[in-house]
Amino acid sequence: MIEAPHYSAAGEKRSHPFSLPGEVFDGTVNEDVLHQAVKTFLNNQRQGTAKTKTRTEVSGGNQKPWKQKGTGRARAGSTRAPHWRGGGVAFGPIPRSYRADLPRKVRQLARRSALNARAREGMLAVIDPLAMASPKTQALLGLLAKLELGTGKTLILTAGAKPAVYLSGRNVPHITVLPFSDATAYDILRAEMLVIEASALGSDLVTGSDEASEAPAPRVRRPATKPRGAAAKSAKVAKAAKPKAAKSKVTKPKATKPKATKAAAKPKRAAAKKRTD
Repeated sequence: MIEAPHYSAAGEKRSHPFSLPGEVFDGTVNEDVLHQAVKTFLNNQRQGTAKTKTRTEVSGGNQKPWKQKGTGRARAGSTRAPHWRGGGVAFGPIPRSYRADLPRKVRQLARRSALNARAREGMLAVIDPLAMASPKTQALLGLLAKLELGTGKTLILTAGAKPAVYLSGRNVPHITVLPFSDATAYDILRAEMLVIEASALGSDLVTGSDEASEAPAPRVRRPATKPRGAAAKSAKVAKAAKPKAAKSKVTKPKATKPKATKAAAKPKRAAAKKRTD
C-alpha cells in the first residue's frame, strides 16, 4: 500500500502517514498512455487559425515577366510563384481543427498513472479538509509554507468546489486549485507538488484527536423505472392473459321494406302496352 505524508488543516504534520486508497493508487504507471493523454490535451488547446496565402491568393503576377524564348534565362510565367520573392507559400498551414478524442477508459488510466507517478516520486501530500470562511491569499501561502513545499508549481485538489480556496490561490502564479474530479493527467504532471484533501480520496478521516467522522450522505431512492427486457415481456404476457369481460350486444330489428307484388305490377305493363298501340 502506498503512503503519503499527512498534515492537519493548520499545516502540522501528523505522526502517522496517510494510506492512499488502492483503487486509484495501485502503483502502475503507463508511460505510453501518459504521453498520448498529454499530446491530446495540448492538441485540443490549439486554435488552428494559422493561415498562409498560396500563389492564387497573392496579388500581382498576372503578366508574364519576360518572353518564353530568346532571353537566355529560365522560363517564367508569374512573379508570384513560390520560389519568387513576394510569391505564394507552398504547402503552408491552413485553418483546420486539431481536435482529438481519447476513450474514457484511456483517460482514466492516464489519470491514475499520473497520480501514481507523483506518489511514487514523493511529490504528493494529504491534508485535512480546508475550512476557509472567506478568501485569504496570505493564509493559503502561510499554510503552504508550513508544508515546506517551496515555490514550485503546486496543485491543490479539493473535495468538490470550494470557492474560498479557489479565490485565495487564483492570484498566485504557481498555485492552482481544482476539484479532485476535474483534474486531468496534464494538470497533475504539470504540477511539481500535489496537495489533496483527505475527504477527496473517499476515505474517513483518521486524525490524532478523537474527532467524529463525517456522517454518511443519506441514500436517495431512485424513481421506479419502466421494466425492460424479460421483465417487460412477462408484464405484456400477464396483461394479455387477463380475460376480457364479454360485452352484451343488443340486436336491433332490421327495418323491412314492403315488396311490390306481381298483381300491382300488371296494370303498369298494361298501361304501357296501350300507350304503344
